[in-house]
This record gives sequence, structure tokens and C-alpha cells, in this order.
Amino acid sequence: MCRLFGFRSSVPSAVHPSLVTEKNSLLIQSREHKDGWGIAAYGAEALPLVAHGVGPAHSDPDFERVSSRVSSHTVVAHIRLASVGAVELRNSHPFQHGRWTFVHNGTVREFAKHSARIEELICPTLRAGIQGTTDSERCFYVFLTRLAARYPIAHAVPVEGVARALAETMSLVSAITDEPQLQPRSAMNFLVTDGEVMVASRRNRTLFINTGGSGSSTGALPEVGTRLEQLIVSSESLCGGPYWTPVNEEDVIGVDAGLVFHRWRVPELAGDVQPPTPGPTRHAA
Repeated sequence: MCRLFGFRSSVPSAVHPSLVTEKNSLLIQSREHKDGWGIAAYGAEALPLVAHGVGPAHSDPDFERVSSRVSSHTVVAHIRLASVGAVELRNSHPFQHGRWTFVHNGTVREFAKHSARIEELICPTLRAGIQGTTDSERCFYVFLTRLAARYPIAHAVPVEGVARALAETMSLVSAITDEPQLQPRSAMNFLVTDGEVMVASRRNRTLFINTGGSGSSTGALPEVGTRLEQLIVSSESLCGGPYWTPVNEEDVIGVDAGLVFHRWRVPELAGDVQPPTPGPTRHAA
């Protein structure tokens, strides 16, 4: 299993407390989730700066060094407890394709048995970009395939389109891996961003958000359409207090480029999605 973190703010802000100094920071959590780490930060350029390590974040001075220097309006971080794929740099999250970064908390059920069918969901043009051996990276490329079927992914994409592609990924992968009478289900807590929109899903793992006071202090998610000053998404609450609100199972939540909050149900977004027709995806870039 792993732990993920996403930060989206109206102004560039430091994330060092969340990653290092909070009571339940990612550094503290890495004592259990010890198989690598990664941080992606978006600045003035369209492409993020991404740093990775293969050791435990709590014993790697680069993790604290990078964390202490990051001040950004969009940050994604991850600590890994390997379940699929060796502990090596190419398997460390976040995964990146152009402007998009992606992290995963969970495991695709019996991935070795189903990996070939999952890879068939990825258009050949994008499939060539896979570098590692994890289920997570393949889910990322399924997401990119679904997104590229409707939008040029090198450019801005509406938040609804990102959410739909993420939900379709969950639906397609679970249709291959999950059997009604067998547990556990594939766990697919995903978080993805292009630096402007940020979208996360919950399936079979815990997921929390903190909006800096816009709804979280009441224990309720913000109303759809609420403009936030910031959104923090995390596998666990990072500190005490009432400010961390759980995301519902099978929900997809996110903010658009204007930090307006959105929320959907996976079945509503995915519908009766069908696998893509084999061949190059027109919008892939």
C-alpha cells in the first residue's frame, strides 16, 4: 500500500509542514511506507519539477531538502509500500506524462494475472511511454487513453473530463480484476493533476480532504460550486482536529482551474463505458 498527498492553492504556499513536520506527516508515515517517495511541484512552467527517491523518506535527506524548498500552487507527493513491482526508481510515484502527474494508493487485484488485459486498454502510442512494472503506472496510462479519446492532453482539459476519464479507468480495470464473490476488490485511490485541475478518487482505501475551513470544520464536504482558497487531499489526516473530512467510497472529487469544488459518483461518470478500439489515440501527445 502507499500514501498520497495533493495540494492545490490560490497562491503559492510551502508544503513542508504537511510533508515533514505535522504530527502525521508523510515523513512520519514513511516509517511504514518505506519503499520510495516522490514529489512533483508546478511552477511558472507548464511541466512540473519531479523528484524521486527509492529509500524511506524518513531516512533520506533529499526528501526533507526537497520538501523544505517547495513553495507552489500545486504539489503532489507520494510514499510507497511496494505491492506490485520492485523497489526501484522507475516504480516510484508520481508518474509523469507531459503536464500530467499521477499517484495511486491501493493495489489492482491479481495484477500479474490481469496485466495483459489491462495493457490492452492503453492505446499503443501511449503504451510506449510506460517505463516501470507497476499496476499504478498502467492505470495512469489507461486514464491518459480515456482522456485523450476526447481531448488534446497537451492542453488544458475541463475538470469534468478529467473526472470522467478517472472514473472510466476505475470501471474498466475493476471489470477485469474484480469478481462479485471474491474480496478484496481492487483498491484505486487515484490523484491526478496538470497543475491547474486536480481530481482524486476513492475506492477501498481511506481518503480525506482539508479545505482550510471551507466546510471541513463542520465534518461535511464543501458544497459543489464552492470556490476554495486551497484543497489538500491525503490518504490520512495529517494532524489532529476536525478539519479533515472523509471522501465517500466510490466518489470522485476535485477542483477546476479556478479552485471551484466538484464532486461526482463513479457510476454516474463511467456509465456503460466500453474499452477503446485498438489503434492510436487521435489526441495522444
